[in-house]
Amino acid sequence: MPPSLPTRRALLTLAALVPLPGTAAPPSVRRKVRTEPATSAPTYAGHPAAAAFAARVAAQRQLDADWLLAQLAHARRIEAVRKLVMPPPAGTAKNWAAYRSRFVEPQRIAAGVAFWREHERWLTQAEARWGVPPEVVVGIIGVETFYGRVTGNFRLVDALATLSFDFPPGRRDRSDFFRGELEEFLVLCAREGRDPQTLKGSYAGAMGLPQFMPGSVNRWAVDFDEDGHIDLLGNGADAVGSVAHYLAAFGWQRGLPTHYAVAVPVDATDRAALLVPDILPSFTAVQFVERGAELDAAGRAHDGLLALVELQNGERAPSYVAGTSNFYAVTRYNWSSYYAMAVIDLAQALREAWPAN
Repeated sequence: MPPSLPTRRALLTLAALVPLPGTAAPPSVRRKVRTEPATSAPTYAGHPAAAAFAARVAAQRQLDADWLLAQLAHARRIEAVRKLVMPPPAGTAKNWAAYRSRFVEPQRIAAGVAFWREHERWLTQAEARWGVPPEVVVGIIGVETFYGRVTGNFRLVDALATLSFDFPPGRRDRSDFFRGELEEFLVLCAREGRDPQTLKGSYAGAMGLPQFMPGSVNRWAVDFDEDGHIDLLGNGADAVGSVAHYLAAFGWQRGLPTHYAVAVPVDATDRAALLVPDILPSFTAVQFVERGAELDAAGRAHDGLLALVELQNGERAPSYVAGTSNFYAVTRYNWSSYYAMAVIDLAQALREAWPAN
């Protein structure tokens, strides 16, 4: 199903925060910025906007106002976060091959097979329940955090407060989005009995093995092992179930391929017409062929809509695939065709490696 407007807006925001290939580091490699010691950064104690935020959240979410003020009083403005959220420099060519090589490589494949082996029970149950193959779930966690090796080292309360109350000028203001995520983070901590001052994650506020934003944790995460708590920080079962549930909620269809091979139209006008909707499936297989695209046999037999997905390769010719609604579902996790294709290619490599181990 298509995401609701608020969810779609949130996903677009996240995509803007995740660098595209050839412009900056991928999700699992954070840009290196010199940071000031946390103890020297100003706090939000007495900050008017923070006080107003606490009063509103206390009234609307039934949280203790003094507790909220205390959490914000200990949150610090982190200049590194303000720098990292800015767009990367313009003018750098995207390079799919270079981007792919960061993720589809021997160490990550070996770590993914080990993660799959450790959590095989939960991956099997997730596939049975939501139809998402194990390799796709493992691929997402591998691209996001290298199976927990790179989850971010910013205090989440600092990152979210900074982007809520001191969003930097120079790009479209996203402070409303981050105030919503700060609210969801505090609700999450109160519900789960977690100390907001101790939890760490990315500069944009994502957390845990699958790098969910707090709002996504509250909406889509599941207590898959039924131990009474949702823990994406260290519980592989909950991470597996939550990723599968998220993809299913955003339209994953059991048994459907993510894409088909395609040769793009020679005619530039036809090619441009197929590229207009970008990653949104909008054309039937017949319409692809009518526009001069050549699909393989499976693609020609596809009963549904397709998108012509272009992956630029720097100065070399672009790569193309015909994406299905399952390709689109992966992009709901991160609004990027490069990200989705990296997940899919890593998943394929994991599937090929799995029987031999």
